[in-house]
Amino acid sequence: MVFSTSELMQKYSNYADAKGKIRRLVCEGKLIPVTRGLYEDDAGTDPAYLAPWIYGPSYISFDYVLYIHGLIPEAVYVLTSATFNKKKTKIFRNRFGTYMYHDIPKLAFPHCVRAEIKGNYSYQIATCEKALCDKLYTIAPVRNMKEFRNLLFDDLRLDESDFWSLNVEDIEFLAPLYHSTNLNFLNRLIKRGK
Repeated sequence: MVFSTSELMQKYSNYADAKGKIRRLVCEGKLIPVTRGLYEDDAGTDPAYLAPWIYGPSYISFDYVLYIHGLIPEAVYVLTSATFNKKKTKIFRNRFGTYMYHDIPKLAFPHCVRAEIKGNYSYQIATCEKALCDKLYTIAPVRNMKEFRNLLFDDLRLDESDFWSLNVEDIEFLAPLYHSTNLNFLNRLIKRGK
């Protein structure tokens, strides 16, 4: 379970040195620093559960979602999340892993994201369609449809059969919200079909 420093200070308020108690618990491995002012008391916690606590508002997206749904073949070792109005990419490292946060347009941020609740943890995660749109938004724009197909199926190595089984309506709704050349090509490709 995630605890803030203030929650821990209250929890250990009966100790003469509550801060010292927290430091000792960290040294003993009973509390694990997640980010400044936040601690986790279970070393076995799924790293995805901690993503929204580290930097937010955010939801899990990009390569991480594409990988867990089998759209890209490469294993992903960085937990990638989307944010908005942050103006830069942020990276955090802790004992649970590496977390990367990228901005996407505010208009696109709230759509096609679902809440996951696992025990005492809750986080938000993008659908496959949203993760693909988020990913394409962060890539330098291509010049034509041929380059775009190469980007999808050669560079990103998306599984083509999985790509064509994505929800077309979601992509048609999402793509214009990004105001991005790559997303315009995605929308055109989806409308055109195989």
